[in-house]
Amino acid sequence: MAVPKKRTSKSKKNIRKNAWKTKVEKQAIRSLSLAKYLLKTKPEDPAVEKLLNRLNDETSSQKPIAEGEGNDKPSDAN
Repeated sequence: MAVPKKRTSKSKKNIRKNAWKTKVEKQAIRSLSLAKYLLKTKPEDPAVEKLLNRLNDETSSQKPIAEGEGNDKPSDAN
């Protein structure tokens, strides 16, 4: 029969969470800098150029959400 393990302490949980956040932050910075580089320079690789064109088409086809739209809650809270 399965026995529950001991509870992980807050400090150990926070250490693990912080390590994960650090890894994620590094990857996000790398991805952002690569995206900035690709947008500023002309890509020589046709696959990258095709990807950038597709991303530009997707962002231009999305309509921005107007103020007040998408709010499911009624404005009158009475």
